[in-house]
Amino acid sequence: MDTVVDQPVRLTAWVHGRVQGVGFRWWTRSRASELGLRGYARNLTDGRVEVVAEGARQLCDGLLELLRSGRTPGSVDTVVERWSAAKGNLPGFEER
Repeated sequence: MDTVVDQPVRLTAWVHGRVQGVGFRWWTRSRASELGLRGYARNLTDGRVEVVAEGARQLCDGLLELLRSGRTPGSVDTVVERWSAAKGNLPGFEER
């Protein structure tokens, strides 16, 4: 068993497009919760939504794929991602 693969990761994704006021954060919370991820989705003042998710890399990849799927509320133009080590300080997945 490869312990590096098993280490939780943190995905930070900035979602650009028409993603505020359309249920995007609720939808993201629902998908992330179904995957068993911890984190949050919050609106930024510039119109983007920031998504922070922690868990297994494969599950975070799944959420990223869903964010880019074209099946989200609103309209996603692009998703910019950043990967880092999990901090482990997130109690569940919430809308902020």
